[in-house]
Amino acid sequence: MISNLLYKELRLAAHPNLYIFTLLGVLVIVPAYPYGMVFLFGCLAPFITFMYGRETNDIYYTSLLPVRKRDTVIAKFLLVILAQMTQLIISLPFAFLRVHVLPEGNPAGIEANVAYYGFGFMIYAIFNVIFLTVFFKTAYKVGKAFLLAVIPAALAVTVMEVIVHFPQFQWLDSVEPEMMLQQLPILILGILVYIIGMFAAYKVSANRFERVDL
Repeated sequence: MISNLLYKELRLAAHPNLYIFTLLGVLVIVPAYPYGMVFLFGCLAPFITFMYGRETNDIYYTSLLPVRKRDTVIAKFLLVILAQMTQLIISLPFAFLRVHVLPEGNPAGIEANVAYYGFGFMIYAIFNVIFLTVFFKTAYKVGKAFLLAVIPAALAVTVMEVIVHFPQFQWLDSVEPEMMLQQLPILILGILVYIIGMFAAYKVSANRFERVDL
């Protein structure tokens, strides 16, 4: 049932921009570019898709299907997770490539290194937890949910990009193997924050959506 709902999300509910923004993981190969923007695109894509769903009455349509409300929430969550994880996977080969093509580094901010991806998971988690829980409180107010979520996510991106310019945090900007090994705890922490955040957000969102009168 969940797989069928996810298939329906990908074929009917997903806005074309979801796929376009997912491909923007390749931006980590662009010289002198703030790579935190990749994560913001990963937040913007679900917003556009949810707004598209509101205009097409997707939630109402799904509620007419023989599925539980909780299954509708799961399908939306899986769509967001799939888009964001695909974006990260697409970016990985370009992150490896830029080390050889652009060895001078990224003067605009953090390098696409281990710490970068750890921070990325945290940024996604911040946005998803706020956006999804606020949205499923009404299953309609997409704009409010986005504004409440994107502000702290954008602040987190700003901190990530700025902090590496301070001498004591320059190890976060390195692509040297020994330094990236030192960055590994940030990646592990980011993954844990993302997983725990999504499970917590699902529980809150499902409970809220159960009380929504469609």
